[in-house]
Amino acid sequence: MIRYKSDPDEDPLVASINTTPLVDVMLVLLIIFLITIPVVNSSIAVSLPREPNQVRESRPENIIVTVDAQGGLYWFDTPLASQQALLDRLGPVAQQQPQPELHIRGDARADYAPIGRVVYAAQQMGIARIGFITEPPAN
Repeated sequence: MIRYKSDPDEDPLVASINTTPLVDVMLVLLIIFLITIPVVNSSIAVSLPREPNQVRESRPENIIVTVDAQGGLYWFDTPLASQQALLDRLGPVAQQQPQPELHIRGDARADYAPIGRVVYAAQQMGIARIGFITEPPAN
């Protein structure tokens, strides 16, 4: 028996795609990603200390370098002309035993770069103890 396209006994063509396997695979992948992402973001759980800042007394031998809002450097109250002038002052301080602390007073409006240069200069000279002077928050 020969069948032609117009034969009424022939099954019609199905032109739709079965998307059920695709949806199943996507749901499985979604569940896998939802489970693994929190593990990747924080793999080491630590409990950080919750203590207020400790007020420390300033000793006379401590060195105070101030950075103003424009990036100007001051050795106590004396303006420093350049980064080299800061290095020249930090050199003898680094040789003292015991070594005094370097306290940096950075203006809140100052850029990070001038303060970073002070920290870098202290590291270059071998200053071991560096601290930052801040004001306590308002109650």
